[in-house]
Amino acid sequence: MLNKVVIANRGEIALRILRACKELGIQTVAVHSTVDRDLLHVRLADESVCIGPPPAAESYLSIPAIISAAEITDAVAIHPGYGFLAENADFAEQVEKSGFIFIGPSPDTIRQMGDKVAAIQYMRQLSVPCVPGSRDPIGEDDTDTLRIAREISYPVIIKAAGGGGGRGMRVVHTESHLLNAITLTRSEAKAAFNNEKVYIEKYLQNPRHIEIQVLGDGQGNAIYLGERDCSIQRRHQKIIEEAPAPGITPEQRHKIGELCASACRKMQYRGAGTMEFLYEDGCFYFIEMNTRVQVEHPVTEMVTGIDIVKAQLHIAAGEKLAYCQEDIKISGHAIECRINAEDPHRFTPSPGTINYFHAPGGPGIRVDSHLYNGYKVPPYYDSLIAKIIAHGETREIALARMRNALDEIVIEGIKTNIPLHQDILRGNTFQKGLINIHYLEKWMNL
Repeated sequence: MLNKVVIANRGEIALRILRACKELGIQTVAVHSTVDRDLLHVRLADESVCIGPPPAAESYLSIPAIISAAEITDAVAIHPGYGFLAENADFAEQVEKSGFIFIGPSPDTIRQMGDKVAAIQYMRQLSVPCVPGSRDPIGEDDTDTLRIAREISYPVIIKAAGGGGGRGMRVVHTESHLLNAITLTRSEAKAAFNNEKVYIEKYLQNPRHIEIQVLGDGQGNAIYLGERDCSIQRRHQKIIEEAPAPGITPEQRHKIGELCASACRKMQYRGAGTMEFLYEDGCFYFIEMNTRVQVEHPVTEMVTGIDIVKAQLHIAAGEKLAYCQEDIKISGHAIECRINAEDPHRFTPSPGTINYFHAPGGPGIRVDSHLYNGYKVPPYYDSLIAKIIAHGETREIALARMRNALDEIVIEGIKTNIPLHQDILRGNTFQKGLINIHYLEKWMNL
């Protein structure tokens, strides 16, 4: 097993990784910006290293600073968590060239899956169903571009090949708006991802967002851990996730899961990953692969009993998968609510001091959070401050437990989106599982 790991992240995921390391007897190094010196995982880590000022570009996104922290502490591996450098192939490459273990896929895999066009092309070759669309990035020939869009049929969606996090997307309903939309998306993609390549896909009208969790050991073994429904989104940002996805049959789960696991075996996938799909009228359409642990991984852990972060650490240590597909059983239902430090109606960030924090409890309740009384939520980073996960024998029990948890949690001193979660969970449409990726924004506009 790895003897010392640098946790190259912050907040709840950094604390989650630290706890997994401690369970396995692994020493931890917390890197942090100057404003994050009082984070809970920094206090609990065996060692800590300040890597720069608050702006992420000068700290959590500084590859030299993170690798230097590994060097001066004699660490052997670096865990990137999610966000920041987690899906940066250059970072993974520099980590390995510097003699450390990158806890994640190979740089080549990250690079290939990070380009959405290349990822879709690769999945098509492996018979994974994909959304109808251009097979290559859109070129400069406007006539050819218009022809491709007509063949796909409107509405279409323009996507940045290097995009992520809901950015770099634009829906086009008519041909007269297509070329201008491509120009705007290219400009945004260049600014946000330093990659101006865009592609066109058919815009599905009322799909659900369903993803398959996979684990591969890089030695030809891979399994799937069921699916999650992540359809409750605002501007392509997930808010509520659940597992298993309502209405997906065991036969459907097995079919799409086996396709995903087979693809991972063929690419010698190493670590945890998620293959994301749009699902409409009984059909799955691959859209992208996330080559990292997901924010919503706890719901899968709750229904399978598999600790995904510990699995990442075992795999990074060179071990083969400890499970075969027959070992994976789905038990009960789990729901996760992302608690953000933001106004629940205007969604503006709400940094500040936590005057009082009380976590909910009871049967089936898990809280992943780095909050404590007196903690100051900084204005520099993502607003996620906690995740509440509720597990029950059925979806109805999980929902009831989540409603109780949302009533019990207390966060004073800042605004949070807890009222939004309470409203969503009270809605009949959500309770019946009849939602799609447009549900929340339509519901909020009523």
